[in-house]
Amino acid sequence: MSDPRSHAEIADLLAFATELAQEAGDLTLRYFGGIVDHDAKSDGSPVTIADTQAEALIRQRVEARYPEHSILGEELGESNEGARVRWILDPIDATRSFMRGVPLYGVLIGIEIDGVSAVGVAHFPPLRETVAAGTGLGCTWNGAPCRVSEVSSLDQAVICTTDVERILSTPQGDGWRRLQQRCAFSRTWGDCYVHALVATGRIEVQVDPRMASWDAGPFLTIASEAGGRFTTREGQATVHGGDGISSNGLLHDMVLEALAY
Repeated sequence: MSDPRSHAEIADLLAFATELAQEAGDLTLRYFGGIVDHDAKSDGSPVTIADTQAEALIRQRVEARYPEHSILGEELGESNEGARVRWILDPIDATRSFMRGVPLYGVLIGIEIDGVSAVGVAHFPPLRETVAAGTGLGCTWNGAPCRVSEVSSLDQAVICTTDVERILSTPQGDGWRRLQQRCAFSRTWGDCYVHALVATGRIEVQVDPRMASWDAGPFLTIASEAGGRFTTREGQATVHGGDGISSNGLLHDMVLEALAY
């Protein structure tokens, strides 16, 4: 992105996306703090009134400012398909945590320009944390620059996954066991927040065996700009691969090798 117009475009989109994620996050907090009623979607996953209202808020703001842009959201589908700039929205990632009053849920916004990830914002409303990045602009944590950790051996690394039983039921299950045996320790803090923990240097690896585009939307840009990597288990740097691994980069190839089946 050496073109200064592109650099300026990314900076403007990043600032607006950060503002919208925080505004939508404030909306979700109106419903947060106890057991929240929900409906079941066609795939059995839950959706709450906060999910739909938060996505609608972001959509309305984007459409008012950038009517030519496309928007792909978890709850309300895709509009203006084929546009040069596409917003990818997950209004509440970790809805099950949100429904139970657990604060580790996030508002996720990714933006692609000409099909390439360029902006990523992950905002965690109850924690008042925002991790945000734009191509060529670095990654920030609550406005301050952040970087991945410098741990270079698995025996010193903290690795995470969202649900051990789920990953054990996938082809990566044996590989996950191999990783657990080699790392310092593993945890299941879960979902989007753990990708943010990687980008801010607090842990080294998050393995997600199943990620939709909106789950992964911001994390390729966030990981890359923080000095790490985000790929599928096959090593593809994409948010559309159906799974995702965030790492500090130094350990990434070791993780992919351990997970191979």
